[in-house]
Amino acid sequence: MGIKTVAVYSTADKDSLHVRFADEAVCIGPAPSRESYLNIPRIIAAAEITNADAIHPGYGFLSENAEFSKICEEYNIKFIGASPDMIAKMGDKATAKATMKAAGVPTIPGSEGLIDSIEHGLKIAEEIGYPIILKATAGGGGRGMRIVKEPSEFKKAWDDARMESGAAFGNDGLYLEKFVEEPRHIEIQIVGDHTGKACHLSERDCSIQRRHQKLVEETPSPFITDELREAMGKAAIKGAEAIKYEGAGTIEFLVDKHRNFYFMEMNTRIQVEHPITEEVTDFDLIKEQIKVAAGETISGRNYFPKLFAMECRINAEDVAHGFRPSPGKIINLHIPGGRGVRVDSHVYAGYVIPPNYDSMIAKLIVSGQSREEVIVRMKRALEEFVIDGIKTTIPFHIALLNDPKFNEGDFTTKFLETFDFSLIK
Repeated sequence: MGIKTVAVYSTADKDSLHVRFADEAVCIGPAPSRESYLNIPRIIAAAEITNADAIHPGYGFLSENAEFSKICEEYNIKFIGASPDMIAKMGDKATAKATMKAAGVPTIPGSEGLIDSIEHGLKIAEEIGYPIILKATAGGGGRGMRIVKEPSEFKKAWDDARMESGAAFGNDGLYLEKFVEEPRHIEIQIVGDHTGKACHLSERDCSIQRRHQKLVEETPSPFITDELREAMGKAAIKGAEAIKYEGAGTIEFLVDKHRNFYFMEMNTRIQVEHPITEEVTDFDLIKEQIKVAAGETISGRNYFPKLFAMECRINAEDVAHGFRPSPGKIINLHIPGGRGVRVDSHVYAGYVIPPNYDSMIAKLIVSGQSREEVIVRMKRALEEFVIDGIKTTIPFHIALLNDPKFNEGDFTTKFLETFDFSLIK
């Protein structure tokens, strides 16, 4: 787009590729994220000294921080993301659910807002029927969540969820929902502009998860029918336009075994897995984010997949020891290539992976004419992907792609709970 870029980095990331290839780079502090990537004054200062007129927050740290969005606004710096009000409204899950319900988007039966006592929770659980799930209103990554199968389990689950949520997020508010059995995690990518108009770019199936952390994503979903895809797309647009959403975002749904779908949450940012949508729609989502932030309008056209695509998250983790983080120096690196193979990464041979941040070091994205072709191509790419010096999740992905049930598309969010990890070589 011809736009000059400024990279900000902590001392731990001084050797990262984004620092090397940006037009300018500014160090914003030491390794601890609270002193660098979560330090708003330092980021604003970096923008001011380099005369930057916009900030793209990526998909972590401050990307869904309403205060940061508001401060950018106050300093006349365009935040390439949602407005402070939008982030606040969608960031609180209880408020988000109420907003979507009012817009006519299907929601999971549950409490209207937060539960104020155990007695209140038990009464609602009785009305909607067990099993139910308690969720932290400020939660994420599976923290502050407890499944309750019968009334006798409620008090302990309530106490545990509140304690965990309070410690992790500084907010122990809980809400309650009907627990969806045999669920699929399906999200719809949407883009909205300043006119209040939105379009969708179809779905991504993110059901392969471990402890609520996604490991593999694909599009289109092998479970979704054309009719359901259209219905979910319409619901997502309805939700986005009801709140006049501006920018790229994702409406996340749970889909049960009967193909009923329910709103789960909205992410007011770009997603880690956005490349698979780009590969099947030929649509540059980051470019669209920047254009919308600059005041341009979206095409208004809904996109449906022309191809098939899958993403494997390559994490620096030791699968044999419970996915334990494996930071360290990459001695040798060979990245696969060829038709339909894309790798997004910041690492190279000689790079030292710091222990300070998320363990994801690369995203391997493969596209093809059919799901079968994608799986074959992905296996070939994984086998060619060489990362020496550290442990990675590559062996796990190869084992997963050899699993008959995965190949048939027969899986839910609970798939890895019964997966045979002894097959990993």
